[in-house]
Amino acid sequence: MDVLRRALELSPPDATTLQAWWEATQVERARWSTTIERAVIGGALADRLAFAFATGYHEALQQLVPGLQGNRASLCATEEGGAHPRAIQTTLTRVDDHLELTGKKTWSTAADKADVLLVIASTGERDGKNQLVMVSVRAGAQGVTLTPSSAPFVPEIPHASVILDRVVVRDADVHGGDGYDTYLKPFRTIEDLHVHGALLGYLLGSARRRGWGELVPQIAIALTATRALAAEDSRSEATHLALAGLIEQTRRLVDPIEERWRGESDDEFTRWQRDRPLLKVATAARTARLARAKQVLGL
Repeated sequence: MDVLRRALELSPPDATTLQAWWEATQVERARWSTTIERAVIGGALADRLAFAFATGYHEALQQLVPGLQGNRASLCATEEGGAHPRAIQTTLTRVDDHLELTGKKTWSTAADKADVLLVIASTGERDGKNQLVMVSVRAGAQGVTLTPSSAPFVPEIPHASVILDRVVVRDADVHGGDGYDTYLKPFRTIEDLHVHGALLGYLLGSARRRGWGELVPQIAIALTATRALAAEDSRSEATHLALAGLIEQTRRLVDPIEERWRGESDDEFTRWQRDRPLLKVATAARTARLARAKQVLGL
């Protein structure tokens, strides 16, 4: 069955917590073979932006690290100075016959709900450049301390600071490739695409349930474009260019949707207004990404 048609048939379960929603939608989401399809279906099953974001974030990590095999994960990169390579002070060092991970991550999405923490760490400097790797760590491993926190919007999504105190890891837990170029940098694009697909799935489902028939075709075409773009190379400047256009197209869709919604003014709209700032998170990074794409493409 086509994912677009299925998204138009689904209705959200009666769930008010992320865990309850996750369990109630697991079977339907698992029916779909690609990460972007599962993100879209998760969005269609959501009655709030938080649940849509959660499924988009989860599926983005599944695409980034296929070896997760469906396990819930949290990408732990941000430190006191940010998530730029120069800001990463968490260290991975060899001690005798094993590796140890030590440091603190200040803001990790859904870390306290994760099975696996994907930690960006430094192995030292070479030629003046911080050398980064990504390491898989069990969330319950000895030496891992999680302290929950929350944001003023999407409160259903937990966040946590992560303290790593000489956490013992195996060589097999260190992922191949550069921690920034192979994982952290492309994840920003992969996450944008999957969260965007989930957002559009959510808006499509809401429009169908509320009888906003005139808005459904516009949402559907944006959703179709998102699915197609998710199959492209996430490192490509052309992908970044198209993604910027897609995000702008969706931004223009939101105004007429909100206008219709405002007239109904129910609990779901109240949650939407509360959570809408999530859509502006990382705007500066997206602007910089588009500027680089235009420069490389000679535009």
